[in-house]
Amino acid sequence: MDGIPEHPELRAFLASLTPGETLSGTVAAIEPFGVFVALDEGPAHPLFPGVGFLTYPELSWQRFDKASDVVQVGQRVRCEFLQPDTWNLEARLSLRAMQPDPFQEFADSVTVGQVLRGKVTKLVPFGAFVRLSAGIEGLVHRQDLASPPPKAVSDVVRTGADITVVVTEINRTRRWLLLARQQEPSDDSR
Repeated sequence: MDGIPEHPELRAFLASLTPGETLSGTVAAIEPFGVFVALDEGPAHPLFPGVGFLTYPELSWQRFDKASDVVQVGQRVRCEFLQPDTWNLEARLSLRAMQPDPFQEFADSVTVGQVLRGKVTKLVPFGAFVRLSAGIEGLVHRQDLASPPPKAVSDVVRTGADITVVVTEINRTRRWLLLARQQEPSDDSR
């Protein structure tokens, strides 16, 4: 049995939507678990501030700290319909699907073996993340930071350092980029 059983008009509306269809509406509420959108078309929701719902990952391709960095209550939005949520009687939406994926655009412009400059954004026990352009980061595994591999990542690089890297793998499906650090004669990144 579905979560909200008695709303045939809303069920019929959700059943009439096609994945990939563009829906418009107004951001009705921002909650810790997602964003409600009051859609221009269709019936109102019996419990929630909107029939449309955006999970946080569907808000933007870019990293953000809070949903209000991306949308504001009262803002008009155009979203792609992903699927109906028959338990909550919501239209699951994607705002980011309406924008080009910056990773795919970046992947179109680089090749394995290409040398790039980037800024170290985060150190983890297994390596360092390096930002190559807005919203695009790759990972340099610890063993690819120096030769011989350091015992600790912080022994050879620090957050905020500009380093030269070589692209070693581009995975479009998983949206990841693997890198290796290219040693420079006067590399002062620690």
